[in-house]
Amino acid sequence: MELAGRTAVVIGGTSGIGKALALGLARAGADVIATSRSEDAVKETAAEIRALGRETLELPSDVLQRDSLQLLLNTTLRRFNRVDILVNAAGITRREPTLELSEETWNAILEVNLHGTLRACQVFGTQMIAQNYGRIINIASLSSFVAFQEVTAYCASKAAVASLTRSLAVEWSKHGVLVNAIAPGIFPTALNSRILDSPRGQELQMRTPLARFGATDELVSTAIYLASENTSFTSGQVIAVDGGFLASGVNQ
Repeated sequence: MELAGRTAVVIGGTSGIGKALALGLARAGADVIATSRSEDAVKETAAEIRALGRETLELPSDVLQRDSLQLLLNTTLRRFNRVDILVNAAGITRREPTLELSEETWNAILEVNLHGTLRACQVFGTQMIAQNYGRIINIASLSSFVAFQEVTAYCASKAAVASLTRSLAVEWSKHGVLVNAIAPGIFPTALNSRILDSPRGQELQMRTPLARFGATDELVSTAIYLASENTSFTSGQVIAVDGGFLASGVNQ
């Protein structure tokens, strides 16, 4: 499952799961552009990619701005001539009782998690369809399948990401563009650290059959598979990497 000669763009690729995937794809041989809104984080991650012997670009982007994503695509094409792999890992959340959830917060979460993923898929999918080849990997969630307490907007957004993934696979697979998603289990990141450091986090760990949280590097092999030629007959799938959480039938 080597990725030598491939070019990957990882949006939300400078922290947490996105960064782990960006570095993992680079270790597998791909040239990787890891991007986010933070210019400092983009520079830091680019240096780590270069240290692995791969090429990259230092270009911040914002999934809220279509022009920003178009610039990211155009700049990548000028440097690398094509984009083979797109990973959509940008995401936000907020824990709040649903009755107290404002429309502003609801809209902000869906704007990043769902609409941002759609924008990136549209911008990069246009190029991938034109070149008759592409691998798109969206980051879904356990909440694509089950509900969690007081994160209604996040759950709704990630359920929609799973549906979007399947819909795009139906439309684009015939053009050589395979669209899949990874649904991570409980992985400690800056996004969820407050929850995992609470009694709620201890409960989630106990309800995971492997009896521990995941390490972000444990997602890399799944991403490499979905980015590789080995995935030639896999499209429209949402693959859970969750330590057995969903198998336990937990719905909390």
